[in-house]
Amino acid sequence: MLRTPTDETRLRILAWMKEPGPADRGVTADAVAERFSMPRPVAVIHLRLLEATGMLRTSRSDGPVRYHRDEVRIAEVARMFEKGW
Repeated sequence: MLRTPTDETRLRILAWMKEPGPADRGVTADAVAERFSMPRPVAVIHLRLLEATGMLRTSRSDGPVRYHRDEVRIAEVARMFEKGW
């Protein structure tokens, strides 16, 4: 889910979302599309897959959906992989 043999886009999105700015206010699908030079529908797919795994949560207040890292869930997944899951 996070990595395919030829592409690590979702991992790169998660890493970028940890940087100041994206980490503080979250990101929109448009911002992801622009940052990673991809069509908006592709960005939406990546974000929704990350949300489905619980690694992102969403917020919305009079504007586009914003995606935020869920640090607790990311840490849980990292521990599973460390254990060889």
